[in-house]
Amino acid sequence: MDSETQKTAILYRMVMPAHTCPYGLKARHLLKAKGYQVEDRWLETREAVDAFKVEHGVATTPQTFINGRRIGGYDDLRRFLGLRVREPDTTSYGPVIAVFAATALLAAAATWATMGTIVHLRTLEWFIGFSMVVLAMLKLQDIESFSSMFLNYDLLARRWVPYGYVYPFAELGAGVLMVAGALTWLSAPVALVIGGIGAVSVFKAVYLDKRELKCACVGGASKVPLGFVSLTENLMMVAMAVWMLAMWPAHG
Repeated sequence: MDSETQKTAILYRMVMPAHTCPYGLKARHLLKAKGYQVEDRWLETREAVDAFKVEHGVATTPQTFINGRRIGGYDDLRRFLGLRVREPDTTSYGPVIAVFAATALLAAAATWATMGTIVHLRTLEWFIGFSMVVLAMLKLQDIESFSSMFLNYDLLARRWVPYGYVYPFAELGAGVLMVAGALTWLSAPVALVIGGIGAVSVFKAVYLDKRELKCACVGGASKVPLGFVSLTENLMMVAMAVWMLAMWPAHG
């Protein structure tokens, strides 16, 4: 590509001794990946950053210029290049897909390591148990946010507020015991109760009351819509509990 057809861009980004803007690095990488020759201009002091913002009438850096036109920040650059930009309040099933994909792979790996196959009933049992543990962990990262979101729809939590704090620990404990195959007399009833209450609560909120809510299943900052996935998660928990109770006498 000759100099007359070479795509060029000027990128102003914050590079200070104590802080390098991550979005500036992302913008530079994106421009280079799209074939642009980047003139990388560093803003190395707070004074330089403030002066740049005043000069160009912008509130943030980085800022990209192409052919003398200001494109804007990192999100603006993605839009200019025709790439998807996730809006702050956009709902997404991504977190749930990531959790279930990871726990399915983990269950398959555990079954392979212990039994030499992934086609086994234990794979499904471990998948549900691992999923409960990971989902509980996500809730416990910020239990205050989780409990607040949970109160929007859970029937028991709305009558007894502490249940919103108890739930993640109950889910974690039941999941660990299910994976271990231990204390079924305790883990199965706990899973049956919390899964049953959860399923009824989700069904009422979404399908009877027609409310549009976010699901607290992956934590209080979730953008996952409350609905089919949440209902399925709770029904899986109930099914697992019933199965373990049914098989318990057979295993002594």
